[in-house]
Formats: sequence, C-alpha cells, structure tokens
Amino acid sequence: MSNSIVSQVPKNLLFQYRIACKKFPGKPGGKIELTEAFRIPNFGAFEGQVDFADMRVGWSEEGLFFRLEVNKKEQSLWCRETQLLDSDGLQVWIDTRDVHNVHRASKFCHWFVLLPSGGGIRNESPMASMLKINRSRDDSPTINRFKIDVKSKITKQGYCLTAFIPGKALHGWNTDDHQFVGFNYAVNDRELGWQTLAMGPELPIMEDPSLWQTLHLVD
Repeated sequence: MSNSIVSQVPKNLLFQYRIACKKFPGKPGGKIELTEAFRIPNFGAFEGQVDFADMRVGWSEEGLFFRLEVNKKEQSLWCRETQLLDSDGLQVWIDTRDVHNVHRASKFCHWFVLLPSGGGIRNESPMASMLKINRSRDDSPTINRFKIDVKSKITKQGYCLTAFIPGKALHGWNTDDHQFVGFNYAVNDRELGWQTLAMGPELPIMEDPSLWQTLHLVD
C-alpha cells in the first residue's frame, strides 16, 4: 500500500476507543453539574478538528446526563426546529448493545438532536428530538415516545447545554447487565464547524454503528 493511500485513511479508523463514563449521583429533573472528571476526550483532534466544545457525560440507572459548553463563538446562534441537522447544537448516538461489527443500526441504536434554542413560538427555547437512523434494520420502538429534559444558557461567546436522556427512551437500557454502551457525538456549528468524538462527517457516522466508540459505565 502506497504512502499516499495510507495518508488518506482517517487515523481514528484504525482504533476503537473505550472511554470511562463515571456515575453521576444527581437525579432526573435536578441540576446537572458534571465536573471535569466527566469530560469526554476529543479524539477528533487527531483528524485536525478544532477543539471548541467541552463535552461531558455521566450515567445512572435512570439514564444518561450530558453537559456541553461552546464558548468560542463570535456570531449569533442559528437554531431552527424545522432544520435540525443544519442548526447549531449537539447530536448524540447511543447503542445499548455496543455492537461494532455491523454497518446498519439495530433497534438498540438511537439518534438524538439537542439544540440550545430553536423551539417555542419565538425559536428561543431549548429543544430535543429523536430521529430515525437511515438504513436501520429495525427502528427503536422508543422514537419520540419520551420527553428529553434539556436546558441551556446562552452567552455572547456561545452556550451551555445540559440534558438528561431517560433510560426508558433507550431501548435495551440495563446498566446491571450491560456496562458497555456504543456512543458517538457531534457538535455542529455553522461558524466553527464540526467537533466529533472521533470520525468526522466525511464518513457515515450518522448511520453506521461500527464507526461509534464505547462508553464504559464505571461506578
């Protein structure tokens, strides 16, 4: 294999990352205060991505907690409920069975879009939606059946978004029997670009669970 061909292969495609995800003692509906210990590494930096977002994740038996902070913006947020994938915000993929040897999602795979604004009459309220995964063998039976608690604080430099995805919205969520969860995230920003966990949007990360990484739910 020539050096030119090797250089075109994304570096992160050669690795499968397993990330320790710490247990969060907070309760659903309460304040989501995830400290630095809950921060998720930005492996996308190995692909030349600009690190502009601080992403943190915690877990409990009730579900998953998220905190995202973006603070390097100079332009105003652009979020629209009618254009979810073009909006500034966070996308999260979760596979409750952590399967990496298939290229099509199963009923245990989930795709969420979380926006700091764009909802409500004036497009000023934070919002969340669960989307169908393209080419999925079976859609999750939980699609948009349960409320996702999302809050945001918008600043001149960006925003801080917190969210709780309940386990009942994640088909197959069982922290006693499954401590490994397939996971991927992408922060989309019309000004700053993309920040992803590992692989970028040049690969089919929105639909291929083999390109996702692993969260190890540790106590």
